[in-house]
Amino acid sequence: MSGWFRRGLLDLGPLRASTDFRRLWVSGLVSGLATQMSVVAVLYQVWELTGSPVWVGVIGLVQAVPMIVLGLLGGAVADALDRRAVVVRTTALQALVATALALQSVLDVGSLALLLGLVALQAGCGALGAPARRTFVKRLLPARLLAAGIALHMIGFQASLMVGPAVGGLMIGVAGVGACYAVNAGGFLVSLWAAYRLPPMPPHEQATDADPRLRLRPVLVSLWEGVRLTARRPVLRGSFAVDLAATLLAFPVALFPMINEVRFGGDPATLGLFLSAIAVGGLLAGVASGLVTRSAHLGWIQLGAATVWGAALAGFGLAGPLWLALAFLAVAGAADTTSVTSRAAMVQLDTDDRMLGRVSSVEHVISIAGPDLGNFRAGVVAGLWSPAVAAFGGGVACVVAVVAVAVTHPQVARFRVPGHGAGGPPGS
Repeated sequence: MSGWFRRGLLDLGPLRASTDFRRLWVSGLVSGLATQMSVVAVLYQVWELTGSPVWVGVIGLVQAVPMIVLGLLGGAVADALDRRAVVVRTTALQALVATALALQSVLDVGSLALLLGLVALQAGCGALGAPARRTFVKRLLPARLLAAGIALHMIGFQASLMVGPAVGGLMIGVAGVGACYAVNAGGFLVSLWAAYRLPPMPPHEQATDADPRLRLRPVLVSLWEGVRLTARRPVLRGSFAVDLAATLLAFPVALFPMINEVRFGGDPATLGLFLSAIAVGGLLAGVASGLVTRSAHLGWIQLGAATVWGAALAGFGLAGPLWLALAFLAVAGAADTTSVTSRAAMVQLDTDDRMLGRVSSVEHVISIAGPDLGNFRAGVVAGLWSPAVAAFGGGVACVVAVVAVAVTHPQVARFRVPGHGAGGPPGS
């Protein structure tokens, strides 16, 4: 039992193996905390300006469009330029936009169009650099520690999600939304410092930054190669389909302000607790992530976790007492962390480094734009019917869709981590 317990705990090996990874992880923790404070600020400010769940859902739409366009473009950029340089430049732009968000709040501009425009611009800057950033783990760590490195990033994200929204809700009550935006700008500066300290990262190990073939290749052709590879490999296609089922059909964040207003009096501190509850579950799952990162059966893990995510959010839609709603959200958070960790490891293991930037751009579009479009769906459904219908119906639809993917893509369930036993190639 003691051996099983130790095996299930979070693997800290990546933090010991690489100073660069350790610095990147700590900076991600700081910037992630600041970003989650800003998320609550945007939700609260849009709700205060409009009082409409549909407009809260529109936040997801204005983020999704630049994420899809610039996220795909970012994949081609990551495979054609030095990846460190790409991340440094895009992070600097995010810091500037966060500063502009703080200024519009402090000056009390009161313009919904300006607020949403800045949110879209910040999302686009992040999307352009995200595919390059996603390749860092594979460059900084040996293959045996890759899944553990991803799990550490996930637990850092969940820790930020647990603390950030709650702190953001309290800060809004004390100092206003502008303070959250200012903290977010500072967090991006920390992230910028960590990226600047990384070694140069040319597109792939056999190429140099001056390789003319990478400079002259048409961007659209390069993008198409990444999309085509994703569509051609059943493991990638099926894993991404599971993630889309979870996010497009069941993502609940746009419902939080309306549920908070209707059931719990609209206190911003309670709004922060909803996001923090998801993170509590995610953090607990991260602590036990050794059960995922040391397993060969990542496909089965993702399918099961996505099913639990949908079921828990359906329960959240029906929950009455605050404690029960928070409990369902915590279960959903644990399932989300487990699903994302297993999916990200499969993507890294099933993709050659030469194509990893472009495939990572597809992953980024799905994992980030998917929730934003899911928020838009949730806001529209809540506006037409109720937030309870939006949450319950979305959760049930998610479960049905995951089962359908499992049936049509058996390669996902059969995926085995190389070196963990017999079986065909991971992507077979």
